[in-house]
Amino acid sequence: MNTLTIAWIALPLFVGFSIYLLPKLDRYLALGVAIASAAYSLWLFSIDTPLGQPAVLQFLDSFGVTLMADSLSGFFILTNALVTAAVVIYCWTSGKTSFFYTQVIILHGSVNATFVCADFISLYVALEVISIAAFLLIAYPRTNRSIWVALRYLFVSNTAMLFYLVGAVLVYQANHSFSFLGLANASPEAQALIFLGLLVKGGIFVSGLWLPLTHSESETPVSALLSGVVIKAGVFPLVRFALLLEEIDPIVRLFGVGTALLGVSYAVFEKDAKRMLAFHTVSQLGFVLAAPEVGGFYALTHGLVKSALFLIVGNLPSRNLKELKHLPLRTPIWIALVVASFSISGFPLLSGFGAKVLTMKNLLPWQVIGMNIAALGTAVSFAKFIFLPHESGEKSLESKGKARAGFWPAVLLLLGGLVVANGVYYQAYTVGNTVKPLATIALGWLAYLLIFQRSALKLPRMLEQFDHLIGVMSLMLVLLFWAVVT
Repeated sequence: MNTLTIAWIALPLFVGFSIYLLPKLDRYLALGVAIASAAYSLWLFSIDTPLGQPAVLQFLDSFGVTLMADSLSGFFILTNALVTAAVVIYCWTSGKTSFFYTQVIILHGSVNATFVCADFISLYVALEVISIAAFLLIAYPRTNRSIWVALRYLFVSNTAMLFYLVGAVLVYQANHSFSFLGLANASPEAQALIFLGLLVKGGIFVSGLWLPLTHSESETPVSALLSGVVIKAGVFPLVRFALLLEEIDPIVRLFGVGTALLGVSYAVFEKDAKRMLAFHTVSQLGFVLAAPEVGGFYALTHGLVKSALFLIVGNLPSRNLKELKHLPLRTPIWIALVVASFSISGFPLLSGFGAKVLTMKNLLPWQVIGMNIAALGTAVSFAKFIFLPHESGEKSLESKGKARAGFWPAVLLLLGGLVVANGVYYQAYTVGNTVKPLATIALGWLAYLLIFQRSALKLPRMLEQFDHLIGVMSLMLVLLFWAVVT
């Protein structure tokens, strides 16, 4: 068990740097690493049973590295594997260089590492490697715009991780250990600093307002990676804290509700398709945090559907939703867009339905109203895609001519995953569980057609500006300190 886990962690780094020696095999090696991660996640599901124990590894006693791999890790790792595989397939004929695939695999490996870390220093190292690899991928086109967006992301990320590192040192001072469990005995300052770092990295609440610009301005496959898996590297530790420490659970749930409502509030009024998806990434991460017990399954569902949506939107004739109303889509593209939109809205027969039902059943009473409003806002937002015009034949339009060769295999892999994952929680299919999501979706569509379709309201972007992002961190630190003390 220990040998397999260590080999799996080391494999992406070894393969990533080996790509330079075997540049002609870059795509095959990248895809192979993703397949290996998928196999490892399935192995985790098989060993983490009521009769089994999660894989726990500890090196150098309390001073060193502690790893914990269980079914929660398995859901996040499987998400990373499927999304990475889809992105590699999508880019198969795009002419991407070995440098691109190297960064994709290093990013894949470091994201995987965050899903098994159980100590603050190992997590810090993994998150910093993620920042570097993501920065290089965002800046890959080498345009002035992409370089600025990448530098903005790197600066915000590194500033947040400085807060986190100070908090980790304070945890060690209180416990003589970097273990996650030491957070319970740490000072309020330590808890607040660590939470701030992870809230920023995870794109949570107002600390995550750097996310819409970064995800919407990146290349299509990079946007799919960022929203599908990278952002979850900051969310996973928060879910783990909530499950390990009872006193942390209410704080995580509170941020889950706030994040879900904040993201969807922007998304329902957004007229840019990629920005709408980015704001919905913020909102859907709130669902992951709102019910930590089932956060892994929701993360898997969200990762698959959001990556598919970014790949599809990247192949539409325009990002402007108003323009798309006058540009009929090819029917196959429209069907793929509708299937993904149905899943994230909670429509039956797709895993988004089971994930939403399971999440709603694990909410505390004070969360119910807020999360139901967020679910309604989700239906309103994705009605924008569902009611787009479409037609087959020569009159229909498709992004930039014909979709690239890897588009359909990548999208079908992700959408197929949504269908297969639907069987994880087949108990959700009762009359009561089915009626409520359908009613929510119908009400959301009605609200869109009668109200939001004609709305011209545009929410201000002031808080997304670079200088305000840093200021918000200070305000969030005060809020976190208050939340931890109370």
